[in-house]
Amino acid sequence: MFRPALSNGTGPSGATGPSGFRIHRRLLFVALGVIGLITACSPAAPGGSSSTGGVTKDINIGILAPSTGNGAASGKDMVNGWNFYWQQHGSTLCNGQSTVHSFIEDTAGNPDIGRTKAKALVEQDHVQMIDGVLFANVGYAVAQYTESVGIPYFPAVSSSDDLTQRQTNPLVIRIAGWTSSLPSHAFADWVIKNYPTQKKLVTIAPDYAFGYEYTGGFVNVATDNGVSLMKQFWPPLNTPDYSSYFSQIQSLNPDMVQATMVGADSIRFLKQWSTFGLSGKYPLYGSENLTDQSLLRSMGNEALGVITGAHFAEGRNDPATQDFVNAWDKQFNQLPSYYAAAMYTSAQWLAQSIESVGCNISNQTTFLNAVKSTKLTDSAFGPMSLDKYNNPIEN
Repeated sequence: MFRPALSNGTGPSGATGPSGFRIHRRLLFVALGVIGLITACSPAAPGGSSSTGGVTKDINIGILAPSTGNGAASGKDMVNGWNFYWQQHGSTLCNGQSTVHSFIEDTAGNPDIGRTKAKALVEQDHVQMIDGVLFANVGYAVAQYTESVGIPYFPAVSSSDDLTQRQTNPLVIRIAGWTSSLPSHAFADWVIKNYPTQKKLVTIAPDYAFGYEYTGGFVNVATDNGVSLMKQFWPPLNTPDYSSYFSQIQSLNPDMVQATMVGADSIRFLKQWSTFGLSGKYPLYGSENLTDQSLLRSMGNEALGVITGAHFAEGRNDPATQDFVNAWDKQFNQLPSYYAAAMYTSAQWLAQSIESVGCNISNQTTFLNAVKSTKLTDSAFGPMSLDKYNNPIEN
C-alpha cells in the first residue's frame, strides 16, 4: 500500500544504551519498559530442550534486533512487537504442554556483532531457531552462520533480497517479511502511472545491501517505462551531513527524487532536506523506512508531503490491521511501525506452525514444512503465504 507520511504527534523513542553481560541486557529491556519479555529461567540442557511423548517442552527462540546504534528506535519496536504477541496470547502452546522462551540480543546494526550474537544464542542459550534482524547486511551475515550450524532462520524484518532469491537455502524462511525490492517495484509502477510527466530521476540511498536492493527495484521499473536516470548517490550509513548531496541534486534539477533511508539516517535526511529548502521543490518518493512510524515519532513537519511505498500501512482498512493498530495504541499510546507489525505477525506465524505439528519440533524437516505451508488469512499485513523460494506472497 502507498500512503503519504502522517505524524502521530508522539514524542521521540529513546534508544537503549550500551550494556554489559548477557543477563544484564535482558534486564535492560525490562528497565526500559519493554513488556512481556519471556526468558528462560535457566539455560536449556546441552543439545537442546527436553521432550516428552514427542512434545518439545521448551521452545527456545533467539531474537536479534538492534537496541543500540542507527536502528535502535526501530529495533525497540521489533522487540515490543514480538513480546506483545506472547503477552496477548500467552507463551504456552498445545494446551500448556510447551513453553516458548525468548532470548533477545542486540546486533547494534553490525554484521560481525550479529553473527557473534547468533552464535551465542545457539551455543549458550540453545535456541532451536532465530528470528528478527533489521539491516540487510546483518541478515546476510546471520544467514551464513545459521546455515553452517543447521539452525532455521526466519528473517521477519531483514529484507536481504538474495536470501530468498539467488542464495536460497531451505533453512531460511521469510515469514511475515519482505524482500527489499518487493514493494519498490510496485511503488515505481504507481508513481509512473500517477505522475507520468516526471521523467528525470535522481536516487539517493545508503551504500550497503538494502540501499542497492530497494533502489534497484524502483529504478528497474522506472527506466523500463521511459524514465531517465540522471544520477545515483550512495552516502555511507550514519552520514551526519547530506548538504553536499543536496547541492548536487539541485544542480541536476530532476523531476523527482527517490530516497532510501533507514534508522536515524531517515530523521537526519528529512530534517536537512527541509532545512535546505528542498521540501516541495522536488517530489520526494521514499522507501517505507524513510517515514516508518518508529521514526516519525522523532519528526515534525519535515515529513509532510513525502510519499512512501510500503508493504505495511497502519491505515489499511481491514479489521485485522485495525484490531492490531488499536490494541497497540492502547498499550503503547502510539501508532505501530512496520517493524512492530512484522515481529508480531512472525510470532503469530510461528505459533500457528508449532501448534500444527503438535509442538514437536524435534523433526526439523516436518517442522519447516509446516512453517512453509502455513497461510495467514488475518494478519496485520493482510493474507500472507510463501512461494517456492520461501518468500512472502502479499496482497
